[in-house]
Amino acid sequence: MKRRINFMTLPGIFLFIASSLFSVNEPFYLMLTAAQLVFVPMILQLLVEVKTKHIVATWTAMASIFLLHIGLPMNAQILFGFIYLMFTLFVALYGVKRFFMRGFTNWAEISIDIGMMFLFVGGLWFFAYVAQINTGFSPLLTWLTAIHFHYSAFLLPVFVGFFGRLHESKWYKVCVPILLAGPLLVALGITFWPLLEVISVVLYIFALYTLIYLVFQTHFPSKIQAFCVRLSFFTLAITILFSLMYASNSAFGKWGISIDLMLLFHGLANCIFFGMFGVLGWVWLPPKTKQPVWEFPVSKIRGSFKSEGEKKSGLVKDLSEYVNTQRLPSSIIDFYEHTENYHLVAAVRWASWFKPFALFYKLISNKIQQINLPVSSKPVEMTGSIEAVDESLDGRPNPRVWKRNIGTNGVFKAIYSYHQTNNRTFMNIALPLPFSAMIGILQLDEKDGTLILSSKGEPDAGVYLAVGRFLFKLPLSEYFVIKESTNNTLTATHKMTIFGLPFLTISYEMSLKNVSGKTNIS
Repeated sequence: MKRRINFMTLPGIFLFIASSLFSVNEPFYLMLTAAQLVFVPMILQLLVEVKTKHIVATWTAMASIFLLHIGLPMNAQILFGFIYLMFTLFVALYGVKRFFMRGFTNWAEISIDIGMMFLFVGGLWFFAYVAQINTGFSPLLTWLTAIHFHYSAFLLPVFVGFFGRLHESKWYKVCVPILLAGPLLVALGITFWPLLEVISVVLYIFALYTLIYLVFQTHFPSKIQAFCVRLSFFTLAITILFSLMYASNSAFGKWGISIDLMLLFHGLANCIFFGMFGVLGWVWLPPKTKQPVWEFPVSKIRGSFKSEGEKKSGLVKDLSEYVNTQRLPSSIIDFYEHTENYHLVAAVRWASWFKPFALFYKLISNKIQQINLPVSSKPVEMTGSIEAVDESLDGRPNPRVWKRNIGTNGVFKAIYSYHQTNNRTFMNIALPLPFSAMIGILQLDEKDGTLILSSKGEPDAGVYLAVGRFLFKLPLSEYFVIKESTNNTLTATHKMTIFGLPFLTISYEMSLKNVSGKTNIS
């Protein structure tokens, strides 16, 4: 704790005391000042590796907030308000960077990322208040929106993220998206549709109360931390009811509650018991992230490329290096080790809700000739070849590209390789895209004589987008089931989901080539 009251945060505490003594503004404005000078800087040092640029940016923002309290000319106020706005943008960009270094994985870290991004929205509303920009609301409501995005949209998501580093459950994963969407939905409801404000507050209360229950059921490493964090979250259980009554009054004219009462109870309680005790609790013993660092190799090939390597017979040299093949039919093993000996017939089925997106993407895929799947569900023959790829270009061991075509149109160019993590071999597949590559890390398992390839697994399995030095996990998952239907004939089903919703199914039939090299499609 002593290490957190340092040269980065101590100036903010002194400036807050000075602002309290010399401010020309109403006392209730200090609730936002507390967040700007004390709470935000103390939390940020838990999220970033503090360097000189962070200290300079924080000190500059602190000084600007203090100077806004002493009654300067309007031009000066606009300047200092803009400086603070740039500070919130600096924080938001760091949140964006964190997110793109990891992507759609780990709700705890996503919550922290979104909180950092939302701080910029708070900075925009604060600047609008300082610069007296006409937002369609009174100056007080503009200021209230700014404080809303500092507490409910920054501090709360970060607190929720810290809690997620200590607690994992299905209910936590349900609560986080609702809590993250809440501040934005409330703001939209206030602006456009009061009923939306009521609905969003009700959902928000459900998620919040569930999370509070989880907080009280979770063991904390410190009793002091447990007391502070639980008091912080429990405060929201009470103050959120004031938000519900205020929203109901706006929508239906019932359960009226004035802004003055909101400031006195809702605002002050959130500032002291939620904000101050929450910050103290997490600063007391900051939880460490559980996000693993991905260290598997990623293909360096981007965009279109020409492979003129030697012909390869199969996608893998030895399937037993990936999975126990003792209970697999010999035809499945032969397909992966001698893929060139098989005909492929595929039937593509897009989910109805996704077809408009598929049609739009078809315009792009026709040009780049990658992931260029047909829109029709009619069975079609896929032809192609497998060739070696230069390891010095790709950067992974023994890469080989499988080119698949439908007629003269390219469908897939997938570069197959492998890597090992925790004594397990994963299939490491790269699909080059313009300036990027889609990376599929598949875990192989045998079950009841069938081969299962899945992007769900630990620790590496997943679908990623590689852009520059960023490796971004996409909200996609893929699942293959390959089985023997008749002697030397295989069927495979490839299912894909986005955010858990099925959107694509490809059914394959693989059979040994006959003498004439032709395939009957039915």
